[in-house]
Order: sequence, then C-alpha cells, then structure tokens
Amino acid sequence: MIREMVLGAVMAALVFTAVQGYDITPFIVLGGAAFLLYYMTEGKGRRFELLGGSQDMDVVSNITFADVGGQEVAKRELLEALDFIRYKDKVKEMGIRPLKGILLMGPPGTGKTLMAKAAASYTDSVFLATSGSQFVEMYAGVGAQRIRSLFTKARSLAEKLQKTAAVIFIDEIEVLGGKRGKHSSHLEYDQTLNQLLVEMDGMNTGDKVSILVVGATNRSDLLDSALLRPGRFDRVVRVDLPDREGRLQILKIHMRSKPVAADVDLEELARDTFGFSGAHLESLANEAAILAMRRNKDDIGKEELQESIDKVMMGEKLQRRPSEEELKRIAYHEVGHALIGEYVQPGSVVAVSISSRGQALGYTRQAPVDDRYLYTREEILGQIAICLGGAVAEELAVGSRSTGAMGDFERAIELAKQMVFGGLSHLGIVSKEDLPPRELHEAVDRILKETEKSVVNCLSQERQVLESVAQLLIEEERIDGTDFRRMLQESRKSA
Repeated sequence: MIREMVLGAVMAALVFTAVQGYDITPFIVLGGAAFLLYYMTEGKGRRFELLGGSQDMDVVSNITFADVGGQEVAKRELLEALDFIRYKDKVKEMGIRPLKGILLMGPPGTGKTLMAKAAASYTDSVFLATSGSQFVEMYAGVGAQRIRSLFTKARSLAEKLQKTAAVIFIDEIEVLGGKRGKHSSHLEYDQTLNQLLVEMDGMNTGDKVSILVVGATNRSDLLDSALLRPGRFDRVVRVDLPDREGRLQILKIHMRSKPVAADVDLEELARDTFGFSGAHLESLANEAAILAMRRNKDDIGKEELQESIDKVMMGEKLQRRPSEEELKRIAYHEVGHALIGEYVQPGSVVAVSISSRGQALGYTRQAPVDDRYLYTREEILGQIAICLGGAVAEELAVGSRSTGAMGDFERAIELAKQMVFGGLSHLGIVSKEDLPPRELHEAVDRILKETEKSVVNCLSQERQVLESVAQLLIEEERIDGTDFRRMLQESRKSA
C-alpha cells in the first residue's frame, strides 16, 4: 500500500512539473534506472520461489520411507539422524547435540530427493525444496538474500502449520557450496555460501522451530571443507545405485498400481536391469505401460518390459534401415559380441538386436548373473574380449572391419588401462603419475593383441554358429537371451 501511495505521489509530481513547462526527461531516466536496479537486486531476490511451489504455498510431504525402494543402509543412517528431531526430549536428556545438516551423496536418479521428502514426513516437518542453481546470481547480494529468505520461509511455514520442525532440501548443493575462490565471480559465490554457513551456525536446540538442512550432490569433491565440518553437515549418507534386491523392491513399488501379466517375473527383470537407478526403473515401468496401451493390451507383458529396457538404455527405436550389406555386417558384429559374452559369462546375454536405437545400429544387452562390484584379471580380460568380439566377427564373416567397432575399442582400451593401473598387467604395481605414456601404450597394446588372438580362435571354432544365428537375426531383427542359448545348443549338437 505504501509503495503504491509513493508511486502515485511521484507520478503526480512529474505531471505537475511537466505542466509548469519544465523538462522532466532527466527525472524519468533516473527513475527508470532506480527501478531497474531495485528489480535486479531487492525485487528479484524477494521473488525467490522454491521448487515445490511459490513462496505462498505450504509444502508438506506425503512420501514415506515405504515409498523408497532399496537403499536400506542409507535409510538406516538417515533414520538415526532424524530421530534427533523426532525425539527431542530424549535427545535433550542424553545431552546430544542434534544434527544440523545431512548430505546425501550418490549418482543422479538414486532417490535422494525422495529420501529427503520421506525425512520430512517421518519427522512431521514442513518440506521445502530448491536447488543450488537458484542461489547463483551475477548481482551482488541476491544469493545471500535468497538464503535468508529460504530459512525465514521455513520457520514461518512451520509456525503457520503448527509444526515444530522444517526440512530444507537443497539439490545440487555443490553449485551453492563449491570451494570458495574457485569461481571467476567468486565474491558473489562466497557471499552466498557464507550466508548458508551463518544460517546453519545460527540454528540452536532452543529454537521454536528446528531446521534440518538436507543437501544432495553427486560431486562431493567440489564442496567447500567448511560446509562438511561437524556442526554443519554432520552426516554424509551414501545413496548408491540399487543392488538386485533393491531393484526388485523399486520395481514392486512402481508396478503395484499397474496391471502386470501373470507370467511376468519381477526377479528376472531385476536381474536384467543391472546398473539401473531408481529413476531408470520408474521410467521403465512407465514406458512399458505406455507400450501396452499403444498395443491395446489389458496388461503389461514380458515383451513390453524387455522393449522398455532397450528404450530406457538406448533410446526410441528409429525408422532408419541400413542397406542389406550393412545389415549383414551389423548382424555378424552383434552375434560376435553375444557369442563371446556367453563364453565368458554363460547365461548373461539378455537380448541381441539389429534395430537402430539412438546412435547404435544394433546392440547386445548383457546382465550379470550376480551383481559384481569387484573384478579379477580374468574377468576384465573377459570384458575386453566381449568388446573385441564384434570387430573380429565382422572380419571373419565379411573380410573387413568397420567404424561400428569404434566405441567397442574405446571401451576395451579403458578396461586395459584399468588392468595396468590396478596392478593386474605384466608390469605389476605401477604409479599412474610415474608411468611414461609410451610404456602405458605398449602395455595396453599387448593386452589387446593377446586378447584378440583368443577371440579369433574362439569365433573361428564357432563359425557355423555365427553364420546361423546371424542369418536368423537378420530375419527376426531381435533374439532374446533364452532363444539365443537354445540356438547355440542346437547348432553345437548338429556341428
């Protein structure tokens, strides 16, 4: 109201001055400049909005830890920290200092935001979500003001809803809390981070509203050390990609509201989705439902789920069709991968396809029989062999190689380097910094050439199988793992 009255008075004065014959152009220019400055600083800062909605919206989470599949270790650590908020009297009795901040660290899509929402629900707290990029501005003081506004908003919302606690979730906190002095416009960044530190330091146990700051990042190495010291982010909770049991739990959560065919085995699906994040699995379930609806089916079957895995991993199936000569080469290439894959890890091939998806003209999808996180020398050599299998199959069947193996070679080189730096090559234990590039190149070349010889021998012995499976793949376009292994057995028996 006051601002409107002042603005009206200024306009009346300008009109009166103009009527008296005075030039009001300088006043208009100065007024416009003042308004622009206000908008870029104060005005813009006050219009800060949270991701969960505008600053006029009350944000309360209805997500519980039952909605978070897998991540049992992370949930246990988080729940222990949240009990400091939930059981304040017991905490005070034991003389425990409540935690002010929890950092969730892990790859994208693993459920960090979901866990933060569940934390708010568990503690009966107000939930406010934002991202680090929301605080980064080129105008001095805006970021710091937004930090103050965020904490003020958390307290006022909690009091309004008669809550005793609030959870502030900051995604991509490395943007806000990066190491000071590393940015070209470091002054504004530093001011913003300093304000966050001040706000966290100012949180006391005697406050009417307890605030817990939950940060999420996949680059903890970029965070300023001051942010990670005790009294700020006291706990670092690792939120990794789910294991097989975790993937099964996540799939059950996302499939419970969807009509799933009786013959669908979610345990098998969990095995086939090794390396998938929670976000990938949610997308898989959604894409399968869309595909079933597109086909006018009443439920989601195995076929829809397997195709959806391919789509999530590789992208939408494209309409482009290579020439007959290219198609033949692609078929031999993919069957070469699959044959070596079955030789190295029996039962690991899930599907072989020559359908174009994304940048790939064809693909062979494998899933380990058991989730693996450590690899021996023999296992890495097996992975290198799988990478080389496509190019070797092309050369045996067609007489030459193509550029389609470029990505395979890059992967093989990286695996060979892992062997060298992991002390698994003929060089023994070496230092990455002290190893000359020439010696590294020679070691990698030796590994690749020796592995290639074994791949050539293997595929030469399986030449008949290579031919028959490749011909069927050209006709069918896609062969699942079960049919592929059945064909191998039949071809070997007839050979």
